[in-house]
Amino acid sequence: MLAAVRKFAKSPYAAALLVLLIISFAVFGIRDVFNSGRVSDWVIKAGSRTMSPDEFKRNFDGFKAQADQQNQRPSTVEEIVAQGGDRQVLQELASRESMAEWLRRAGVRPSDKLIAAELRKNTALFDPVTGKFDNTTYLQRLAQNGLTPELYEGLLRDEIATTHFVAGVGGGLKPPRIYNALAAAYALEQRDISYLTVTPQMVGAVPAPTDAELTAFMNENRAQLTRPEFRVLSIVRFSAPAVAARAVVDPAKVQERFNFRKDGLSKPETRSVAVIPVTAQQAAGVADRLRKGEDPAAVAKSIGKDALVLADKPKTALPDRKVADAAFALKNGEVSGLVTGDLGTSVIKVLKVTPGVVPTLESNRAAIEAELKNEAGLEAVDKQTEAYETAHSGGSNLLESAAKAGATTFTVGPISAQGQVLPGGSNTGITPKILETAYALPAGGESDVTEIGEGEYYAVRVERIIPPSLPALAEVKPQLTQAYMQRKMVDRLTQRAEALAERAKKGEALSAIAASTGAKIETAPNLDRLRAQQNQTLGQDILQHAFGAKAGEVFVAQAAAGMAVVKLDAVKPGPTDAIAKGSLGDDRMTGEGVLRAVANGARGEAERVLKTKTDLNRARMALGIDPKTMGGADAEKAAK
Repeated sequence: MLAAVRKFAKSPYAAALLVLLIISFAVFGIRDVFNSGRVSDWVIKAGSRTMSPDEFKRNFDGFKAQADQQNQRPSTVEEIVAQGGDRQVLQELASRESMAEWLRRAGVRPSDKLIAAELRKNTALFDPVTGKFDNTTYLQRLAQNGLTPELYEGLLRDEIATTHFVAGVGGGLKPPRIYNALAAAYALEQRDISYLTVTPQMVGAVPAPTDAELTAFMNENRAQLTRPEFRVLSIVRFSAPAVAARAVVDPAKVQERFNFRKDGLSKPETRSVAVIPVTAQQAAGVADRLRKGEDPAAVAKSIGKDALVLADKPKTALPDRKVADAAFALKNGEVSGLVTGDLGTSVIKVLKVTPGVVPTLESNRAAIEAELKNEAGLEAVDKQTEAYETAHSGGSNLLESAAKAGATTFTVGPISAQGQVLPGGSNTGITPKILETAYALPAGGESDVTEIGEGEYYAVRVERIIPPSLPALAEVKPQLTQAYMQRKMVDRLTQRAEALAERAKKGEALSAIAASTGAKIETAPNLDRLRAQQNQTLGQDILQHAFGAKAGEVFVAQAAAGMAVVKLDAVKPGPTDAIAKGSLGDDRMTGEGVLRAVANGARGEAERVLKTKTDLNRARMALGIDPKTMGGADAEKAAK
């Protein structure tokens, strides 16, 4: 786990995530712009701006979630802190706040109009029906993330100010062509290496450890192996859906509900008709043309009238009763003669007939039964929760109250706040909300009845708390033995490789060393930075060392089959024609690199001018970590 966290912290993804701290409110939360007066409770102070411990924790939680996703495994707060993740987040946030304050003092302040315009570009805030910005949707989105418009718009204002500043600086920035040439020369610089690999077969098998060695190994890695707090819980759940699934519906009630709903369930016959106003002299000609299939609108227009088309209307919805009688007396496609209605004379054509629907009990039985079962479930749960609360408020404990209410209880755990279960434990029926409630209670504490939603309620009792502790050796012996032997094997390989490297550093040829150990010399010529990443055989550790070493240098690095003793035989300039071609390439990447350097320099200058302060001690306490428990120099720094 620690290796995964360490690998992530050094990767480009970690840097990218820290950049996202500037622009992401949904994942990381944002600064409280009205918190500047609370000088006694800040984690970061940059001029008039401060960040509270709660805000820092939201940012850190977002960083942790993204790290877990990238590593495809969960990590603990302690593990990330041990690898310096808290320092990374704290420094990036301090830099962000400093830049925002520096720009504010410089007068770079986006207007309210600009903020509103940016909000209206965010399609996530659009009403799905109208396709336009919707204030209700906006407020709902913010509420889902525990935010307010003031908080979010404060971050948006900072982001726009920073973006405009960087764009303004970079607008006239054109790096000299020599920058491209230097970048190409750097990327195409070549290295020749030769190496031998120390394999497990060369150092012998690691003997199985004794219990004493495993215990010592466990204590050395106490921070990583210590289990979090676990709790044993008693839970009572009230479930309307569960009751409904078991409910038996009285057929008489189904019939009664159907009779009550019958009129509402029926659908009358509807018709689409075209009505053309005519005089008595025009009627026959208009009717004849309609029977021949001419378009009603065209026929009406030819006599200076407008056709009235009534689509899918029941008889009662037609405005003229006599026209309605005539229209519903015709068949689909038929045309009337002259119709004298209350509103004048006309000719009618029936365009479509949709038969009415007469409901039957059988076609509606399933829906009515489900409805009655759901009502029975809700009613039963209402009675159960009322009985439970009456008993509980009268002094009965959770188990006694549940029994009086006729509700069943079950035991969960030992379970951690993150849902991990100890061997032999159970997490059946648990939800994140129940865990959140349980971990807010003391030992023996009991919650009130709490709604989960959709007719589900629960109450929880903390039966037992198991403090954070190392697991018993017997529980983890197989896994611990494997980790111990792997560690010892790595130590053996490293020691042997370093001893061979010392021989090479003293001038002995790598080929002679390989011959004395039975290893094979391998070479990798003409490595350059552009193609090095494609060489999967060498691995990242060898490549990173190779491009940081000097010609003739010998070093030890991790290889796929063990530990490698590597010699950098030569450092050569890249092909002249390739460098020349690179110098004529697109200036955009070089310009972006220079622009990033300028932006980073501006952020550093903002911190210097504002004398930005951070409180690592308070930041760690916000994460639930006591700085005093951290060993060595790190504890000293945190205490300061």
